[in-house]
Amino acid sequence: MQLRHIRYLLAVAEHGNFTRAAEALHVSQPTLSQQIIQLEETLGVALLDRSGRTVKVTDAGSAYIEHARRALRELESGRRAIHDVQDLERGELRLATTPTFTAYLVGPLLAAFQAKYPGITVRLKEMSLDTIAAAVAADEVELGIAFNVSRPADDIECDSLLVERLSVVVGINHPFAARKRGITPPMLASERIGVLSPDFATRSHVDDYLRSQSVTPAIAIEANTISALIEVVRRSNVVTILPEAIGEQHADLRNIAISPAPEPRTAALLHRRGAYQSAAALAFTQLCKRTYE
Repeated sequence: MQLRHIRYLLAVAEHGNFTRAAEALHVSQPTLSQQIIQLEETLGVALLDRSGRTVKVTDAGSAYIEHARRALRELESGRRAIHDVQDLERGELRLATTPTFTAYLVGPLLAAFQAKYPGITVRLKEMSLDTIAAAVAADEVELGIAFNVSRPADDIECDSLLVERLSVVVGINHPFAARKRGITPPMLASERIGVLSPDFATRSHVDDYLRSQSVTPAIAIEANTISALIEVVRRSNVVTILPEAIGEQHADLRNIAISPAPEPRTAALLHRRGAYQSAAALAFTQLCKRTYE
């Protein structure tokens, strides 16, 4: 059994068709079919059901593919380990984060990281909260920055970084900006509010908070990026609720305390338990811990 047998099997399972799989692999269809047959003969079991118009994976094939994919991930980790450069003059860091953290947390961290290790290529992906842990587990990324997972999967470890607090954020011309004291939730009922789209974890947190306070403000804008929401708030009397750190970064925004305050959340660094971590990933992890120790 060789690696190509496994790669060929995965291609057929993905495409459900020998012809399309052969085209994707740049091999002839007879060659592909023969290699799959050899694998089945070695294992002594049928991995594919060829009886229909599309090729389907058998129960035995499904069980085998699960382990095969895991093995390929480990082999890829091994390849990176061999070529890893410990002096950090070159290499890459694969990182995922939620859009909220990109706005105020990840940017400064990566700026400091690039200043110290300019030869490292950072491949940054913005992902929703519920997909980051899966991406880490599947080795699509080495590290993820997301809200702390209360019950992470067995193969995921979470290292707490900082506590994020939400605040009412307004432009400098909003009447709230001149207040000496904070506000209460009922005061939001008469305001036009800006919110993030439902795919943001922050949106769910804000909705839960307003619901708990029996407040239903009029939604003036729903934005699918934080930058768009900030621009509207800066230039209008629309109010929003965002992490305090975002409001602090903009001179023409003001954080307004609200009592009772929304429940704080913990940002965490996610990585795969027991997996090889590149020198770049280890260096970034240490940078995060030193910054938010």
